Amino acid sequence: VFRRTPGLRKRDFSAMVKLTPDLIAHSPQFMNPVREWELDLRGNKIPVIENLGCTLDQFDTIDFSDNDIRKLDGFPLLPRLKCLLLSNNRILRVSEGLEHSIPSLRELILTNNSIQELGDLDPLTAMRNLTHLSLLKNPVTLRNRYRLYVIHKMPQLKVLDFQRVKQKEKDEAIAIFGGDTGKDLAKDLGKTFVPGQVPAKGKSGVVEKPKQTLADIAAIKKAIAEASSLDEMKRLELLLRQGGIPGKEKRIGVEEEEDMDVNNSA
Repeated sequence: VFRRTPGLRKRDFSAMVKLTPDLIAHSPQFMNPVREWELDLRGNKIPVIENLGCTLDQFDTIDFSDNDIRKLDGFPLLPRLKCLLLSNNRILRVSEGLEHSIPSLRELILTNNSIQELGDLDPLTAMRNLTHLSLLKNPVTLRNRYRLYVIHKMPQLKVLDFQRVKQKEKDEAIAIFGGDTGKDLAKDLGKTFVPGQVPAKGKSGVVEKPKQTLADIAAIKKAIAEASSLDEMKRLELLLRQGGIPGKEKRIGVEEEEDMDVNNSA
């Protein structure tokens, strides 16, 4: 029903925002380079995923790139769907229960969205067939221990942010998040910001900012000096605004290893 006929051109839906059966029927539908049927819904200013039941589960890949989607939800039962492309949207939240509506999903590309907290990714942990995930250019990637947290929560991942997950990373994630202490750490890192939540205040009644050490200041100066592109400067600016310190996670890891060595030698 929805196979694209030769010569059919994509209509101009620049003013349309609702994902209707008519928009789906007149969007490009084709066999992609990996020989899977793909539905192209790019650049239609779609704010909400809906009405996909009319596709009759005929597609392996659906491309939602360059739209205005804010939440990853709205999927009917689509057991054939294996790949979702959602780059350049405004996604903040991932709905619970996606493992029931799109159980065969293997690839999820969320590059350049607005996911903030590690806890916002937890609904994805139930998707046991998910092996390829991209969260590049999301604020969440700047969170402490982001990559190891995701690897720990989704051990079946083979590729994260277009980099293969190495066995060394899996072992490190187990070492950090294993045991009762590790579970508590994962729970703390996965806490999601609640709107209206008031930050802790000091004795003066003013919200206290974490103090920067000399090592922190040196790391910031080094990161600024070594930034070689506008994109790197923007990522650095975002990190500093969120209270992060360039390379601090790596330094903390080194210090923890040194402490372990000292304890072992003792």
